[in-house]
Amino acid sequence: MSAEAPPMKSRIASLDQFRGYTVAAMIVVNFIGGMQVVHPVFKHHNTYCSYADTIMPQFFFAVGFAYRLTFLRRLKTLGAGPARSAVIHRALGLILIGFVMYHLDGKVKSWEELRQLGVGGFFAQAFQRELCQTLVQIALTSVWIMPVIAASIRARALFMVVSAALHLALSHWFYLDFAWTRPVIDGGWLGILSWSIPTIVGSLAYDAMIDREPEDRWRAAPGLLGWSAALMALGYGLACLGGGFAALPFTPPASDHVVDLWTMSQRSGSVSYMTFAAGFSLAVYAVFVLLSDGMGLSVGVFRTFGTNALAAYILHPMVALAVRPYLPNDAPLWYATAGTIFYFWICYVLIRYLERNGLFLKL
Repeated sequence: MSAEAPPMKSRIASLDQFRGYTVAAMIVVNFIGGMQVVHPVFKHHNTYCSYADTIMPQFFFAVGFAYRLTFLRRLKTLGAGPARSAVIHRALGLILIGFVMYHLDGKVKSWEELRQLGVGGFFAQAFQRELCQTLVQIALTSVWIMPVIAASIRARALFMVVSAALHLALSHWFYLDFAWTRPVIDGGWLGILSWSIPTIVGSLAYDAMIDREPEDRWRAAPGLLGWSAALMALGYGLACLGGGFAALPFTPPASDHVVDLWTMSQRSGSVSYMTFAAGFSLAVYAVFVLLSDGMGLSVGVFRTFGTNALAAYILHPMVALAVRPYLPNDAPLWYATAGTIFYFWICYVLIRYLERNGLFLKL
């Protein structure tokens, strides 16, 4: 364990704004992804890193930042046992919510079909794909990195490298083929190894902010930007190991590109993708450090979403189901834009109502 970190001297405005921006971006890209008029960079892809693909890693970055803050606080006030117990209970809560939101794979139409499926068939079929999405990945990743979340920078960095190497080794052995033949979502069950990268980078960003007075936190921005550039360059460099220069991030690869171990892919949770996305998250956060901590700027929408992120995550697909039936995929730009603004407005009104009434969903 590292020495106890001193408590933050006040709430971190940049983290709230960064988290709120991430939630707002998620709400938009999840809604517009199927529209034909939308530029590909705002849609999710599995063969390169688009803007939409940078959003989920930012959640893990924010989780890692807040995770180290709260774990160290509980470690100091409650002790190791209760601190770890809180992580486990939170993870179980997130998995339960994930189960309700994502459901299991497959289904049976009769009792006889269920009998024939059997216990082994049930576990082989039901847990392949759908359950292992954002909330469940956050829960499992939090448990995976718990042994080092309170440790030194060196220990966390080493754990991150070992997790990445293990993901590469298992992907080379069998998991890359498995991820693409199923296909899995958001890295699948081994995604916790590579999702550790943006999560631990978030915890390291916390360390860069902790010792500073609120009025001096903006001074951390240059260092954060330097490390972000290094991580993005490393992520792209890894993507080039597949042979020759890879397509630049946010740029689709050639039509004859063959997906391999080094391809930036959210589907497989590739190490190159996670490394680049962690660096990109760090850069975006550094901007909010300058704007929010340095200049005192605050966007109300980001504040609302950032302080009630879980509620926004749960509610936004319900709003989409209400709006999307009369917003066809081939709608013209003006109609798609109007529909998206209407959908976003409903999401905001609901979360703003909760905020004004002091209702916050937290685990």
